[in-house]
Amino acid sequence: MILLAWVVPGLGITEEWYSLDSLSDIGISLIFFFYGLKLSPRQVMQGLNNYKLHFLIQFSTFILFPIIVISALPFINTEEGHMLWLAVFFLAALPSTVSSSVVMVSMAKGNVPGSIFNASISGLIGIIATPLWMGLFMGGDSQGFDFVDSLVSLMIKILLPVILGLMLHKYLGKMAVNNSKLLAWFDKSVILAIVYKSFSESFESGLLDSIGIVDLVILFLVVIALFVLVYQIINRLSRQFKFNREDRITAIFNGSKKSLVHGTVMSKVLFGNMASQGIFIIPIMIYHALQLIVISFIAQKMSKEVDV
Repeated sequence: MILLAWVVPGLGITEEWYSLDSLSDIGISLIFFFYGLKLSPRQVMQGLNNYKLHFLIQFSTFILFPIIVISALPFINTEEGHMLWLAVFFLAALPSTVSSSVVMVSMAKGNVPGSIFNASISGLIGIIATPLWMGLFMGGDSQGFDFVDSLVSLMIKILLPVILGLMLHKYLGKMAVNNSKLLAWFDKSVILAIVYKSFSESFESGLLDSIGIVDLVILFLVVIALFVLVYQIINRLSRQFKFNREDRITAIFNGSKKSLVHGTVMSKVLFGNMASQGIFIIPIMIYHALQLIVISFIAQKMSKEVDV
């Protein structure tokens, strides 16, 4: 999609009624409607009393990640560097991923109900927490970003469809679960459309011309360092809390992950009026690939330890 946006950017910036902007808005709402449909209230409520586990995961997701990135802000002294820092900070402010967290926890034989609860709650908290964090650093001086409008837009495009899906779970939930693979293809198609549109605008405006290979390498290394640091901190904290093996796995896997789906669609809602939208997606894509590869390897290793 990035290559296509570079070669043929026109489709991504057309303003007709059938534009990708309008179609992706509809796709975003449908993604979260189906997410609500598949969200079983019974499964979410299992393990609700394990408050230490819930606190550590949500603390890591919405407090630890942002604080680590904020600590690097004093060392940023260029306009290009600040824009890349904002992109990494957006990654840090995102909720945890849902499906891959639960799958990896299940593979490693961790606390699956606890993973389902925290992954689901994280997505809902992120609807408020992510724009709040971004509003602290983008409110007044970032053209195209309006905190109140962004929050209202998130409520309409994301929260309301989730609530509607939850209300209809009793009637349509089983059908949604049975068609999870088809819905996953739909999710990916919407994400690809948003990525294409975002980079079309960025290439067309010439914004990405200011980002060199060195900047991308540094960004890649920063994302890796962020993942490793958070992973190690959560691991140590879970041992300090004296979690059992299952809860420690869930805390590490859920607390160290970030959602590509939420990140992509939120970038569309929060930064859709900014030419720099494409930049905000780059760290998310890097982190997403990294977390899948590393956590998958760790999960398989942990699974073998139990089998032995």
